[in-house]
Amino acid sequence: MRKLINDPENVVADALRGLAAAHPSLRVDPENGTVVRADAPRAGRVALVSGGGSGHEPLHAGFVGRGMLDAACCGQVFTSPVPDQIIAATMAVNGGAGVLHIVKNYTGDVLNFRMAAELAEDEEIEVASVIVNDDVAVEDSLFTAGRRGTGATLFVEKIAGALAEEGADLASVASIAREVNERSRSFGVALSPCTVPAAGEPTFQLEDGEMELGIGIHGEPGRERVPLADADAIVDASLSAIDADMPLSGSEVLVLVNGMGGTPLMEQYIAYAAAARWLEGHGATVVRPLVGPYVTSLEMAGCMISVCRLTPDLTRLWDAPVDTPALRWDR
Repeated sequence: MRKLINDPENVVADALRGLAAAHPSLRVDPENGTVVRADAPRAGRVALVSGGGSGHEPLHAGFVGRGMLDAACCGQVFTSPVPDQIIAATMAVNGGAGVLHIVKNYTGDVLNFRMAAELAEDEEIEVASVIVNDDVAVEDSLFTAGRRGTGATLFVEKIAGALAEEGADLASVASIAREVNERSRSFGVALSPCTVPAAGEPTFQLEDGEMELGIGIHGEPGRERVPLADADAIVDASLSAIDADMPLSGSEVLVLVNGMGGTPLMEQYIAYAAAARWLEGHGATVVRPLVGPYVTSLEMAGCMISVCRLTPDLTRLWDAPVDTPALRWDR
């Protein structure tokens, strides 16, 4: 492996120590894998907790802060956080108005967040859960039953977090989180595999001149393995799959062109240019773009495109101020 690490067994804790050093306003527990916003708990405010396996940074710890998450639980690389982590984060941010769990649809995540919600009930903490399942590539994979949760997780965390910041109740915050998920779709393409540090070898193999359409963020197989194509063709395949599942014509959309961790930003902008042309040519209007490595898969090269069909209210909440390590604006 050629990785900027120390001990492969300690990469998550080491990374969290770096997060703590770079962002001292966050309360980071490297040993227990939790990240909490500095002002938590906020009395009378709904709190948002998310998490999952590490290796997808900045998801989720990079989105803890004003206008997004109150806490994130960081499992080992590509491994769900355990219920003890989740309940500890839930208790740390509970301000008395309830806690929303935002859960990507992977079997381990769903089961462990469900167990944590049951533990929270024993502590008289009201918990609502929202499952993100935006990936249109496959119905079932190595990690999940049903569609995977991928890039739209960022949309859910941002928009629901903005509504919680305004003081909305738990039912309203959970409802808008579900609405964002229902109005969002994603599709990913891998140009190279990634290597989990503890394993020391690639998660899958791609021959020269091949790419994987519909890849998962853990390196799970996608729809098909096809000859390597140019950016325009990759974007066309991705957006065609999304459009077939959720017609985009006539919609105002939020579009994320997401680098998977090993894709230069230059190439991501090439992909975004192709996406903007494709959407305009198919009757959609891009009103909010986002380009960058926001939901990654270690050093995997490739691209994931996520699209959300916006409403005026969703656009307003997307535009609301946010201040986290990885997403920050004050529009």
